[in-house]
Amino acid sequence: MYEKNKKLETMRHSCAHVVAAAVQELYPKAKFGVGPVVENGFYYDIDFSEPIGEADLEKIEIKARQLIEKDLLFEKNELDIDDAVKFFKKEKQDYKVELLKDLKKKGTTRVTKDEADVIGEKPKKGIVSLYKTGKFVDLCRGPHVQSAKEIGAFKLTKLAGAYWRGSEKNKMLQRIYGACFASQKELDEYLAMLAEAEKRDHRKIGQEQGLFFIDDMVGKGLAMWLPNGTVIRNEIEKLAIEMENIHGYTRVVTPHLAKEELYIKSGHLPYYKDSMYPAMKMDDGTYYLKAMNCPHHHLIYKHNQRSYRELPLRMAEYGTVYRNELSGTLAGLLRVRCLAMNDAHIYCRKDQIKAEFMDVLQLNIKYFEIFGLKNYWFRLSKWSPERLDKYINEPKNWEFCESVIREVLQEAFVDFVEVDDEAAFYGPKVDVQFKSIVGREETMSTIQLDFAAKKRFELSYTDESGKENNEVFVIHRAPLSTHERFTAFLIEHYGGVWPLWLSPVQVLLASVSEKHVGGARAIEGEMKDAGIRVETDEANETLGNKIRKAAERKIPYVVVVGDKEIGGEPWMIRARGQKDQIKMSKQNFISRLKTEISGRK
Repeated sequence: MYEKNKKLETMRHSCAHVVAAAVQELYPKAKFGVGPVVENGFYYDIDFSEPIGEADLEKIEIKARQLIEKDLLFEKNELDIDDAVKFFKKEKQDYKVELLKDLKKKGTTRVTKDEADVIGEKPKKGIVSLYKTGKFVDLCRGPHVQSAKEIGAFKLTKLAGAYWRGSEKNKMLQRIYGACFASQKELDEYLAMLAEAEKRDHRKIGQEQGLFFIDDMVGKGLAMWLPNGTVIRNEIEKLAIEMENIHGYTRVVTPHLAKEELYIKSGHLPYYKDSMYPAMKMDDGTYYLKAMNCPHHHLIYKHNQRSYRELPLRMAEYGTVYRNELSGTLAGLLRVRCLAMNDAHIYCRKDQIKAEFMDVLQLNIKYFEIFGLKNYWFRLSKWSPERLDKYINEPKNWEFCESVIREVLQEAFVDFVEVDDEAAFYGPKVDVQFKSIVGREETMSTIQLDFAAKKRFELSYTDESGKENNEVFVIHRAPLSTHERFTAFLIEHYGGVWPLWLSPVQVLLASVSEKHVGGARAIEGEMKDAGIRVETDEANETLGNKIRKAAERKIPYVVVVGDKEIGGEPWMIRARGQKDQIKMSKQNFISRLKTEISGRK
């Protein structure tokens, strides 16, 4: 997991300042936003008078190296906020002025976490710190290295767009990303990983393998699943259904929209409104596309009077939901506007929470074993008593729920960390964090414990004594994330080399010549009857070309079909990644394939 290294973070922060100083020398009219440290480096948001391109990064990097060679000092100066405002007004740095005014008015600049990290919060006696690096002066809480030569190896990696303060209502700035490490060796290793990430980019492989596409005529963030991608999607869903059957889930299906009254009752309106699509005024009321499945599931629970004998009630659905994501934040399948979620809600008594939460945790781990995923850990996301604008003010429920989850994580002997102020508004959660094969840390799935739904939806059950009991807790879980996000993750994890059970085409039959096409088709039919995904390459090409194309498509097995194979003699089978061919009869090969597929190999 990503752990902060204060010395390295200080170096990266200082490197961001040097890059900004280089930009100021090259582009004197540039206006600067914020430049925080991020994992593996830093970024700086800048408003250029004329947009720059990727090619300009090299020029900026050269200038930054020249400044480092001058061994510039990082000189700290403290000013009253009003004096700092005057200074940045004189320098025509409008974004710094805005941050300072917010700092004076609210005691914080916090619109985004990055701003607070860079500028600081709650200045003592109205004093802020500025750092001077060469001619460049920045509003910054520090700390920094003493001089520029203490900065290690760095490289500017990419240019992106970013709305000022994360709001689409503000101007789009240009974000310069940089990598910075203590040594050149570490930087080289990171850059090699970036190169590998580019090769494994799910958008690139998705196009090459015909998995999905996104068309502007349909809309950004709305994936169109092609046949090959649909095979993978269906196999993942089939696995989920099998596992949920084993673990006692019942499946439901809910509509894609609902009246606003439902989301007002759930609390998603108004608190989640910005992430929902605009209201649709109908003749019988106002409707919204659903952005979550839980309110619908709560109504299914309420539809019947529940007995204690029915609990825990585990309700699952691969529900399609819609999120009003900003167009600039969309990224292939990783961030979309329409997503199919591996969702479920478990309704249980207070004394059942621990066992149910443990079962969900173990189900997550089992899934990861099946997919061969190893580099993950868990994060217990807790509430903050100081943020009552964000969380339900029920300290006893928070304390109880957090302690139960902590016990589960401890008894499961899994790696986990605890973080404050990251919970859902209705209860604590466990986020499953992954370090992807391309070095990106991301949250794959969550398990949430909800103690608020019982009041909002009046959830209850009849207990052993025949009395109504409203102590119904809800566990929200989506171990396989969404089809979109999880498929993107798997594409990059496997690099397009799918395990047999997930491969869109599991076997390719390469006919030797035109006269063997009929025999190959007959074999294809037999294998399809056995549940194997198989294709026949009937093209009028050389056998070498057919085998080469199959290798490029990363098909697991290739069988050359000629006179001997049609005549019933043993086959010579080419297995992906193996130098030597396998000699095996047709029936034994089909039997082997069925065993591997059923075992999800």
